[in-house]
Amino acid sequence: MNDDTIAAISTPPGEGGIGIVRLSGPQSFAIARKIIFFPREIKEPESHRLYYGYVVDPKDNSSIDEALVSFMRSPRTYTREDVVEINCHGGIRPLARTLELVLSCGARLAEPGEFTQRAFLNGRLDLAQAEAVIQIIRAKTDTALRVGMNQLTGGLSSEVKKIRAQLLAVLARIEAAVDFPELHDVEEITRREIGEEVAAAGAEIEALLKTADKGKILREGLLTAIIGLPNVGKSSLLNALLREQRAIVTDVPGTTRDILEESVNIGGIALTVIDTAGIRKTENKVEKIGVERSRAALSRADLVLLVTDLTRPFAEEEMQLLQSVGKRPCIIVANKADLVDDVEERKAAILRRAAGREVVATAAVRGQGLEELEDRIKHLVFQGEAMASGAVYVTTARHKDALKKAQKALHDLKKALDDKVPVDLLSVDLHNALAALGEITGETVGDDLLNEIFSSFCIGK
Repeated sequence: MNDDTIAAISTPPGEGGIGIVRLSGPQSFAIARKIIFFPREIKEPESHRLYYGYVVDPKDNSSIDEALVSFMRSPRTYTREDVVEINCHGGIRPLARTLELVLSCGARLAEPGEFTQRAFLNGRLDLAQAEAVIQIIRAKTDTALRVGMNQLTGGLSSEVKKIRAQLLAVLARIEAAVDFPELHDVEEITRREIGEEVAAAGAEIEALLKTADKGKILREGLLTAIIGLPNVGKSSLLNALLREQRAIVTDVPGTTRDILEESVNIGGIALTVIDTAGIRKTENKVEKIGVERSRAALSRADLVLLVTDLTRPFAEEEMQLLQSVGKRPCIIVANKADLVDDVEERKAAILRRAAGREVVATAAVRGQGLEELEDRIKHLVFQGEAMASGAVYVTTARHKDALKKAQKALHDLKKALDDKVPVDLLSVDLHNALAALGEITGETVGDDLLNEIFSSFCIGK
């Protein structure tokens, strides 16, 4: 695979100041020199230096674009191969024509994520670090960016490798004692020592697994549904959270007929907020469709903001809505608090009916109570804990699944110890645990999984 030279446009499509065509592979320098005319003669380009020139069609020597070209020799490159980056003007045609010329001179169009895949295969990144690249690209908040950067620089990998090293040491002592019983200088490991080491490794795995739910939220954000009866202030709440007038607000019940989806950053958490149509029984065909879509949005939401009108009693229909939320995180937003005098008394009345749910009083049209609401959302995610600098989070379902498999293998090993299974048979469970942990960093991963992981990347990365 790495014997050929790949190329792709590595910047987003559309108009921009600069666009980059990237090449990687053994023929990168030769191909670039076929299509670049340098005003000054260059016998051998220096590595990691920019050269000014023109992209030229070798068939007729016609100029395509003005460019700055960087030549980077392996192994000090992103892929650890020879890499060339042609910095063109950021328009659709100059980039497309430059890429066409590169391909016509012997390069192959890169597959999605193939540059990063080569970085992994050539040992520059392990698999967890390679996956962090796409997390950084897709980060919606500074917090998500920090988590991605921590993983890219080896935060998660170092934790996993530490656990693997601990288990490998146990496995080595078991297998040495079994394979070389005649060697008296090989210290036989005791069942107690195995149990202690396995318990310590299991505790480390458990600590990582506890970060998985938060890590998923930091990486993907929270799908948040604003629900409630008509005319309680759902759209006003959306506008207040966005700090702009995005949704139409009137005093006519049923103004919102369709769902409206927007993104907002709350304390480093990316919320995809869905403003839904008021949920009520209606014979209006259009409004009925809106209500059905609202219920669908509620069914897939990670977080629910149930808006109620504080000027009127908490209705039975609202209790039914609350029951339909189930066990998902939910905050009751008691809106229009600026129109009543006995806010705390009315909040207490809601709390008596909705035991176990949090109630936050707001006046959405005035922006009152938003700070408390945002604090409650952050508390639901972080459970009152501040995000430590450099903290390691498990952010993908794949990593979580691998850790769970390792955890199960260690649980099976502990049971085997309790059942007095011979020590030499314990290595099976240790191998299973090591294989599961190796899936995270890439030591024990198959081609099919690799292709699946990198296919989610954009072409050019």
